Amino acid sequence: MNDRTTSFCYDLEGQVISVTAARADLWPSFDLMLGALRVSEPVQPGFRVNIVETPQLSENPEGKLSFDGEVPFDGHCRMIDAGDVFHLVFPGQQTASIRGEEGRAEIRVHPDSKIKWTLLMMVLDAALDAGAQHMLHTAGLTLPGSEALVLIHAPSGTGKSTTSLALASRGFGLCSDDVMILRATQDGVTAWGMPRKVKIHRNTAMMLPFVSPCLGETWDAEGEQAVSLDRLGEIVRVEDVRARPIAALLHLARSADGETRLIPMARTDAMVALAADNVRTGMTGLLPLQKRRMATIAALVKTVPTFRLEVGETPADAASLIRATLSG
Repeated sequence: MNDRTTSFCYDLEGQVISVTAARADLWPSFDLMLGALRVSEPVQPGFRVNIVETPQLSENPEGKLSFDGEVPFDGHCRMIDAGDVFHLVFPGQQTASIRGEEGRAEIRVHPDSKIKWTLLMMVLDAALDAGAQHMLHTAGLTLPGSEALVLIHAPSGTGKSTTSLALASRGFGLCSDDVMILRATQDGVTAWGMPRKVKIHRNTAMMLPFVSPCLGETWDAEGEQAVSLDRLGEIVRVEDVRARPIAALLHLARSADGETRLIPMARTDAMVALAADNVRTGMTGLLPLQKRRMATIAALVKTVPTFRLEVGETPADAASLIRATLSG
């Protein structure tokens, strides 16, 4: 380790992850996701990430090939399961070796490459898993006047962000519109929201004109704008990062007739829907981390009521339905 080496720690609700590299600009993706969780005082980490910039990449590690193909936005990737270590290889660009049981990972990046989102998320997954937490693709909002959460699950493009913002306009507190971190214990399941920017689509802006003060004039190629939680906090309540109890799990769907309704959903159906979007399988089947994530999902649907939320032309109508149903 030389004098130029820099390191930062991030507190993931008790699981501290340290990121070390020769230059801070080698980990902008980590700070984009975790910047609000950075710890100023030195803390003993539970998981260590070391980033090395080098043209020398080991692209053919031993082990069983788990995945070989294209990943959205990031290109061709190979994943190799070697038992005590899991490898990701983006040929000619970067590699990662994740040793979950040892609580560490090494990322090797070619000087002409930037850390890819897929690699970042898998390292973050491993760090959370080492602390008995699991990241799920759900939104999370506190009920009005309560610390309890409702989790809203839906595949991308179904309207999770739109529904979350609509509920926030009716007194719900926004924890996250997209990523929640869950921990299952003997006392139940709790969750906290990853404090990342909210991507607001043009269509959402049209449906929810109250968000317009947060928006600029420029939209990206997907027709979205990323809005900071601080900026959103000027128009809706944004909750702090803290683990909270879960009151219900809602599976979001679009209403066929334009009416909004909340319907009880079989726990098995809710589990299948949530697992389909959050548990990855590969050529070697379920990896240990994915099995533990599945167990967390099972604990969740076992302990909280599950519903299908069909959202119609006015997403904010869901607020009164949720409040009435859960208060009863």
